[in-house]
Amino acid sequence: MAAAFRPGEDAYPAALLDLNQPPNPIFAIGAERLLALGPDRTVAIVGTREASPYGIRIAKDLAAAFSRAGVVVVSGLARGVDSAAHRGALEAQGGTVAVLGTGVDVPYPAGNRALHESICRSGLVLSENEPGTPARLGCFPRRNRIIAALAKVTIVVEAGFKSGAINTATQAMDLGRTVAAVPGPIFAPTSQGANVLIRDGAQVITSVGDALQLYGLSRIATAGPVDLGEFEAAVWAGLGQGPAPIEELVQRTGLPVRHVLEAVAGLELRGFVEELVGGEVRRRSQA
Repeated sequence: MAAAFRPGEDAYPAALLDLNQPPNPIFAIGAERLLALGPDRTVAIVGTREASPYGIRIAKDLAAAFSRAGVVVVSGLARGVDSAAHRGALEAQGGTVAVLGTGVDVPYPAGNRALHESICRSGLVLSENEPGTPARLGCFPRRNRIIAALAKVTIVVEAGFKSGAINTATQAMDLGRTVAAVPGPIFAPTSQGANVLIRDGAQVITSVGDALQLYGLSRIATAGPVDLGEFEAAVWAGLGQGPAPIEELVQRTGLPVRHVLEAVAGLELRGFVEELVGGEVRRRSQA
């Protein structure tokens, strides 16, 4: 069942208040704790529905790297780049947020029903539309402003001149957020919009490292452990930013102390993390 949050309530994402017309309410299904993390720990990865294998790989690699570093990946659940970004985050055991132009309980496109279900279980699905709302004209450009507001940086991977991804990037710039883009072949229609963004001043992404540096992060080469519970996955992702005492992990994850302690104990028993003499917890190098 969807939850509903309104401006002024503690659970309402403060970043959405930067919009001229904040969603009221915003509906959510899934890990509501992701709402509290804020733009500094959220990245938007968007792009064309007609993505090339190159674009799919880049979107997945970027999303996985951000997830392992404890940054939540937000996108729009569309085919192509959006779907690849969500899948990359899920496969890396990280947090991902899908913002829909339909109701939160209406997968769109229908072919992404399984992905929608996975995000409802392991991430978060958001929409300003009432549950049950079908796709309709004009709903997706409005959806894009929510994606732009939630993230510190919007990264465009393959996008044409007139596309939802460019619309999202434009709205991000209007909000004073950072926009970055992955360059592509100058004759490819699906790269022309991204290339123009770079020409006009967007940050250039030539590697995963370039993207992570926008958050002051470096690449974490090791893959995340599999079969983690919700709280263990959140703590693992939080430790992607480096060792931390329990108090800081509570802040990074947005979880209650009890859940953080339980998750750390479970991860330690399985050999994924270790506690240092000073009380800090860190990932084990072999994890």
